[in-house]
Amino acid sequence: MSLDRGSKPKFDASGYRFGIVAARFNEELVNALLDDVLATIFCAGVSAENIKVVRVPGSGELPHMANLMASSGDFDAVIALGVVIAGETPHHMIIGNSTAVALQSVSLSSQVPIVNGIVVAETQKQAEDRTIGSIKRGVEFAEVALEMAWLTDSFLAEYDED
Repeated sequence: MSLDRGSKPKFDASGYRFGIVAARFNEELVNALLDDVLATIFCAGVSAENIKVVRVPGSGELPHMANLMASSGDFDAVIALGVVIAGETPHHMIIGNSTAVALQSVSLSSQVPIVNGIVVAETQKQAEDRTIGSIKRGVEFAEVALEMAWLTDSFLAEYDED
């Protein structure tokens, strides 16, 4: 993922509601993502009562809970957070690929933006750089959720007017 985020639109996010599902596996690193997501969403004016955080065992379980959250109709966007680090088997690639496809499918079928906030890394250092280090992927995941909630809301409002 590039570090070039481009320019961001300005909008009022105070009324948006966010579901966040976070894995417990690699908890320290996922907690760093979660802290950055929450700080970014709060800075955008979203109140704590408009945010629900649910923890699941690992990244493989994120799509199921994201689907439940999206299907509830209670959220303008859902963010799935996890960290998967390569080991001696290709398990990290299987989880990274399968969850990406599943989260995209949930987003398309529910019409609720689902942000894939799963960091898949080859090494512990790569994972740390992207969570507790200088790259701060959690901030990016939150910014994507904020913008996609706004874009979806704007599109639906325009579409409803016609």
